[in-house]
Amino acid sequence: MTLIKSISGIRGTIGGPVGDGLNPLDIVRFTAAYATQIKATKQSDSTKIVVGRDARISGEMVNQLVIGTLLGMGFDVVNIGLATTPTTELAVTMEKAAGGIILTASHNPKQWNALKLLNERGEFLNALEGENVLKIAAEESFTFSGVDELGKLTEDFSYTQKHIDSVIALDLVDVQAIKDADFSVAIDCVNSVGGIAIPALLEALGVKKVEKLFCEPNGHFPHNPEPLPEHLTEISDLLKQGRADVGFVVDPDVDRLAIICEDGTMFGEEYTLVSIADYVLQHTPGNTVSNLSSTRALRDVTNKYGCTYTAAAVGEVNVVTAMKATNAVIGGEGNGGVIYPASHYGRDSLVGIGLFLTLMAKSKLSVSALRKTYPEYYISKNKIQLTPDIDVDNILSVIKASYQQYEVNDIDGVKIDFPTGWVHLRKSNTEPIIRIYSEAGTSEQAEAFAQAMIEEIKRIANI
Repeated sequence: MTLIKSISGIRGTIGGPVGDGLNPLDIVRFTAAYATQIKATKQSDSTKIVVGRDARISGEMVNQLVIGTLLGMGFDVVNIGLATTPTTELAVTMEKAAGGIILTASHNPKQWNALKLLNERGEFLNALEGENVLKIAAEESFTFSGVDELGKLTEDFSYTQKHIDSVIALDLVDVQAIKDADFSVAIDCVNSVGGIAIPALLEALGVKKVEKLFCEPNGHFPHNPEPLPEHLTEISDLLKQGRADVGFVVDPDVDRLAIICEDGTMFGEEYTLVSIADYVLQHTPGNTVSNLSSTRALRDVTNKYGCTYTAAAVGEVNVVTAMKATNAVIGGEGNGGVIYPASHYGRDSLVGIGLFLTLMAKSKLSVSALRKTYPEYYISKNKIQLTPDIDVDNILSVIKASYQQYEVNDIDGVKIDFPTGWVHLRKSNTEPIIRIYSEAGTSEQAEAFAQAMIEEIKRIANI
């Protein structure tokens, strides 16, 4: 059994002894700590907390515990039921709530669940706030409310529709163009809340022909729920048969979007953001942001429009912070996460689908032809296991000094930009591992960058 505590929330496998899995006692402890933090930091007079969940098997059990604990801490709870992560984020602001909790372990397998913690802007807690929640939980320094101060529970299951309404109201989502294009769309919603939201969104966008795979929100994931190419064989085969113009795949909480070409090939999760940014920049030129481990193609597309690209540390909260600082018009992460501030500051697959279908309709290109209009890059992902006694920080420091003739970014590990690609080294926060991401114009060159860096690390560490 596994329990992982981090600044962004708590996640773990269901069951097991206290402290060795995501069990009821730990759920209550962490929820109470979050409520204590929100009470101390909220700027408004609101006493509301929004709670939404994905369709995991454990979801109802976790939901009952979280809601009961928040009521016991004196907060009024708005339970929005089965809802995507971006839906819950939007609900926080629509309700003018003090915060929100999303019950989802994102792309993790079905035995996992998690509490993702939001502030009153419907955004993830920052590092300082998250660390304080962990401290409160560890010390159990929270106090439950007396009987006359208990919170009240209300339920509102209309937020999926409100989310869809907000997407089709976006200036750059052209519903009429999508309707006129008469697209056939295939979807894989991995038997979670995407099975509720995505078909309803497509209907609102005027898409009449939809091939549905795994749209029953029962939490029984039919394949590994992370939307990577090796997990998407069913929808790929469907498209190879010529049954749709495009395929969309989402993870269990619908904040990551993978796109499949009409011939069954992968558009590439890195290029979800690139293509949507290209469309947004055509109409509203401005700055862009992605994390250090995302493709260089976003920088290239941004430069094409005479705008400025900024790299942020890995993690959605860091990307959002950089987007606000640079007044970015679009941003996100290379895992298929699109953040469009005209909607809200959170990764949102519904927004991504609306913008991408509009791009398809206006470009009049097939998905595979559209993909060929973007710079071609390949990413290689590796890691190297070290012994606990090896000083990982020293290794990164030595490598940084060794490559000063190139552009080096050290806001999150060490990233070295070469003329023909880049290498990004990050250490794990929980084990002696260095993650090595590299990118180049060919897969062979990307792998060569990675292997050269692995050899360099071994030399420095004398292993």
